[in-house]
Amino acid sequence: CMVWFTSPAAEELEERMMEWMRDAIGLPREYVGVIQDTSSVATLVSMLTAREVRSKNRINQSGFYGWSERYRVYCSAHAHSSVDKGVRIMGIGIDNLVKIRVDEQYSLIPSELESAIIKDIASGYTPLMVITTLGTTSTTSVDPIGEVDVLCKRYHLWHHVDASYSGSALFLDECRWMSRGFERVDSFVLNPHKWLFMNNDISVYFVRDKQALLNTFSILPEYLKTPEDKLVNNYRDWGIQLGRRFRALKVWFVIRTYGLEGIQQKLRDHIKWGQWFKDQMLSDSSKQFELLAPAPVNLVCFRFRPKGVDSEAELEKINKQVISTINKSGKMLITHTVLNGKYTIRFVGGNNNTTFEDVKNGWEMIRNVCFSLERGQSAAL
Repeated sequence: CMVWFTSPAAEELEERMMEWMRDAIGLPREYVGVIQDTSSVATLVSMLTAREVRSKNRINQSGFYGWSERYRVYCSAHAHSSVDKGVRIMGIGIDNLVKIRVDEQYSLIPSELESAIIKDIASGYTPLMVITTLGTTSTTSVDPIGEVDVLCKRYHLWHHVDASYSGSALFLDECRWMSRGFERVDSFVLNPHKWLFMNNDISVYFVRDKQALLNTFSILPEYLKTPEDKLVNNYRDWGIQLGRRFRALKVWFVIRTYGLEGIQQKLRDHIKWGQWFKDQMLSDSSKQFELLAPAPVNLVCFRFRPKGVDSEAELEKINKQVISTINKSGKMLITHTVLNGKYTIRFVGGNNNTTFEDVKNGWEMIRNVCFSLERGQSAAL
């Protein structure tokens, strides 16, 4: 699936599926899309494109030798670790990744970003790009994309949006508040294998300036030239890989199987059930469950806090036991993160076969394990 000439059906289907996805999430029609394998690669592609746009393709041509500009990349303190890896691979070094403080909602603070940009310019750095997140990995927090984009346009930075997980919720009109202001960002990535019921791996990557992408990655030796090159999309020139898997069929099968309305209903159910779980936890008569982050979609971050236990070390030990006990049962899998030094349990229901009964059973299992541990007993699961 690298050259239209050898696989026209695959290339044409990919183009059409990217149009379907673009329209489903509300991106303007000026954006064009291509399938990458993961968001890690899509974000790296965005970084490399931003670098070449800023350097006028001179780094691709001559490398960093003798290059005087010191680039800076900005993201929130809760951005995905693929950003850290990307700045290493693109050659500017991890020391030039500036992580911006977040607010109590775990969202990037625009005023802090602007202060960092101004400080870097005064210190002789060249601000290159900002990566905002629509649904962080730890908490599904949402950065203020529109406010950040205003700053990017003011200071001439490339703006990439990582919507790997929560971007799926943009299928729903009521969740479009998360993407407010994303109509002029430079690039955008969403992983359908996370919450759109497609098998791993598939990542849909959109750019506003197609030519900038081609200028960064297009290499055309004689053996790859075909008569149709100027008439069609050759996706070998839209990213790192030359040989590419035929991933577009996953998109076609899922959308044709469920339909747009069917997908929307599943997403609405997952969000509704996640909010139900949060409400049950907050209203529990024991008053021993603590919500540790907002829950804008279906991920709930919390911990069990038995009465009389105030030591963070002891609370971490207890909550680790909760996770370990539940996961060893094989009936449910829950994960953790750490928020402001607090060990945090993460509960999410997002499988295409998940039911409300599953979520209710999950909540009862968590309560059972927590209260059994509090009494010093083994939970019957």
